[in-house]
Amino acid sequence: MRDNDNTDSLANVRWRIDALDSELVKLLNERAELSLEVGRIKRGLSGRLAEKEPDGPNPGILKPFREQSLLDALIDKNRGAGPLPDEHLVAIYREILSSSRSLQAPERVAFLGPEGTFSHHAVTRFLGHSVETLCSHNLEGIFKAVADNACELGMVPLENSLHGTVGESLDLFLRYDVCIVSELYLRVRHCLISAEERIADVCTVFSHPQPLAQCSNWLKTHLPSARLISVESTAAAAVRVAAEMGGAAAIGHEELAARAGLRVLARNIENESRNWTRFVLIAAKASERPIGLNKTSVLFTVPDEPGTLTAVLEVLAQENVNMKKLESRPLPGQPWKYAFFVDIQFSGDMAAQERVLDAMAKRCLTLRVLGRYPEGRIVDGLPDGGEPFCSVDILGKER
Repeated sequence: MRDNDNTDSLANVRWRIDALDSELVKLLNERAELSLEVGRIKRGLSGRLAEKEPDGPNPGILKPFREQSLLDALIDKNRGAGPLPDEHLVAIYREILSSSRSLQAPERVAFLGPEGTFSHHAVTRFLGHSVETLCSHNLEGIFKAVADNACELGMVPLENSLHGTVGESLDLFLRYDVCIVSELYLRVRHCLISAEERIADVCTVFSHPQPLAQCSNWLKTHLPSARLISVESTAAAAVRVAAEMGGAAAIGHEELAARAGLRVLARNIENESRNWTRFVLIAAKASERPIGLNKTSVLFTVPDEPGTLTAVLEVLAQENVNMKKLESRPLPGQPWKYAFFVDIQFSGDMAAQERVLDAMAKRCLTLRVLGRYPEGRIVDGLPDGGEPFCSVDILGKER
């Protein structure tokens, strides 16, 4: 009787789940209809907005501030509501938002490929799986695709917690008139993947040079005799392993295993666990006005005179504004002259933010706001304390 009672109970729970799934499908379709209506309204407004504000935000589909606000509200509602973890709820809604955007209009995203790389993982993790992707073999291809309107968005690696700034990415902001609309931090976790069933059967390891170096301690301990072969990307390494006769493995993201039909032999094999890459999402133009707290990226030049850089930075100190990053990059075609890349953490009203930027601009030769966007959260782990061709002359554009 007890077994029969358990069977009846299980059948009842499954019936309730089926009923909820039916209701969820109905509600998701109702939400999709509303997303289509939003798209129709945006298209109707786009012409009038362009006439009124030709230099203002465009009616793009992605709205980072709006989406971050929505996710924050959902997390608040989830507190004490039940057993669903916040990260699961966010992952579910990332896909719902991805579907909603794709229903409104095609959303093409350029990334540093091929598929299966950490850049590709950043795209799907931040924008969901409903986006269309364009694989670029170099960083400049991403900037060019966005600037030429071949893609609405581009996912660009900007810096790494262990290796510092990706200098080429900063240099390309000097050459292309694009802006930053969002950012994300992605934990770099490396796995050993192979067709073999045991680590002991691996005699050759393929990967990009950087992951091979980042996993050197684990490799010396567990595969001291294995040949280490560098290839152009972690995705290319997985392809090589799938084609090898035997004894081969690759180092890369866990998703590569399923993509290449391989198995994961070991996880988290990197030397340093606190390895993060900061990605920024670029677009030809900002799609919405900033709301309150935001991170602002600025690119500026100063006269080649004593104290000029200090004068700009003093504005931030006097206004009690936190500077998150300062980097200098050589100006193309101008030996020994530099542009400065600064990340500023803003809070408070927009008038105060404009006052700070105006004061900075008065002390600069040129100043260009690269973007204002929600400050990115750490993905895959806990944060510290809790994604037309122009010359460098674009720096001189009026704010």
